[in-house]
Amino acid sequence: MTVAAGSVIEDCAVQPYLTFKLGAEVFALEVRKVREVLDFTAITKIPRTPDFLRGVINLRGSVVPVVDLRLGFGLEPVEPTVNTCIIVVEVAIEGETIVVGALADAVEEVIDIDAAQIQPPPRLGSAIHTDFIQGMGKRESGFLMILNIDRIFTAADASQLAQAVR
Repeated sequence: MTVAAGSVIEDCAVQPYLTFKLGAEVFALEVRKVREVLDFTAITKIPRTPDFLRGVINLRGSVVPVVDLRLGFGLEPVEPTVNTCIIVVEVAIEGETIVVGALADAVEEVIDIDAAQIQPPPRLGSAIHTDFIQGMGKRESGFLMILNIDRIFTAADASQLAQAVR
């Protein structure tokens, strides 16, 4: 069953997903793309970078760029709370895998979702790009958006992220 361009989920396969919140919306990422979840920490701002690129953190001696998913999705920025965290993920950019931190309002849980419970992303016309949505997972409380972390960033965004770690 093809869910989105370039994204294939095996029929009858149950996959684990990490769920997190941005505002009132619940999103999910494939657990295999997540390295770890960190408490919010100080972020060093890099001059002349887009607003969504909040800066970098030191993760055990490695420089890790941190993006604000709220800003990347056009949501209003918010002050960090006790629940704010950084989800450290592996992202394929320009043919290489880089480690990126993604700010989230809160992490909820790891859940298993059967491929049969995943619907294709909504078609909203050619002017609105939804290729970063891998699918819509059905839950008792509604839907959650399953993100394709490799497709969230535009080519220009990805280039700036790759430069931040070099």
